[in-house]
Amino acid sequence: MKTGLITTKSYQNHNTGNGHPEKIDRVTAVIDNFKKKNNNNLIWQEPKKFDQSLLIKTHSKEYIEFVNNSFPKDGLSFLDGDTVVSPGSKDATRDAAGSIITAIDGVESKEYKNAFCAVRPPGHHAEKNKAMGFCIANNPSTALIKILKELKDIKFDKGTKDFQPTNLEVTKINIHNTAENVIPDKAEAVFNIRFNNKHTSQSIKLKLNKIFNKISKKEKSKFNIDYRVSGEAFLTIPNKTTFMIKDVIKKITKITPKFSTTGGTSDARFIRKIAPCLEFGLVGKTMHKVDEAVSIKDLKNLTKIYSSILKNYFQ
Repeated sequence: MKTGLITTKSYQNHNTGNGHPEKIDRVTAVIDNFKKKNNNNLIWQEPKKFDQSLLIKTHSKEYIEFVNNSFPKDGLSFLDGDTVVSPGSKDATRDAAGSIITAIDGVESKEYKNAFCAVRPPGHHAEKNKAMGFCIANNPSTALIKILKELKDIKFDKGTKDFQPTNLEVTKINIHNTAENVIPDKAEAVFNIRFNNKHTSQSIKLKLNKIFNKISKKEKSKFNIDYRVSGEAFLTIPNKTTFMIKDVIKKITKITPKFSTTGGTSDARFIRKIAPCLEFGLVGKTMHKVDEAVSIKDLKNLTKIYSSILKNYFQ
């Protein structure tokens, strides 16, 4: 298995001053040890040149300009209480960001299986609008987190007399990053919405797209959304047929049934445009379990109910 090792000498010119923990030795010690091993599975590379506009995907234009104007002609300058830059930090910062991009390109093109970037200054703590923890340049997960928070805060409705309130649940989040100190190239999430008849799938999409566009624009990021609609919400208005079925059930079971929209997602959504729909079947404590079972008595009554419904409907 080949591993890309991306580094360059410019990190040595990133001077943080005497006594600062983020010093040249942090990278030099790593590189020297790799050289001693003389591992044939290592592919040594220097960072490629990259379009600086890529930085705007994770940092604000104002912050990038602030950093570019902060590199001193001599001496040291502080971006925050921890993060120091010197004249040589400009090239080192550019090469550090370029090393990550080179590593990602190498893995995606299958030039090597994985990659390690021996660079300074680091970037995993840097935020969209500011440096932090020795780090200058950042992370798509930030935009995703903000989007998911806003989605969870949506109050779609208060429900109706027939349906519960529309509910959104986040069911999966993927960052696809096996390293702890490398910024991911993308972040993904999956969510599920159960909506009532106050909405359509189209109205839900329009509402969500406004959020995606707003936050993506603010975070200088791109997004792609894949909607999958299993069915629209619907409500069967009680009619002659449903009342007939209700009477049949009461006559055979001696129980007065109640019209309800509870009980999960209705499979009747697939035929609702063909005919009025009403669902009725067996329920029990073992429903949807491995040992699902019903009593023989209930099964016999169900047979009588279905038979009676057909006779009454076609008479």
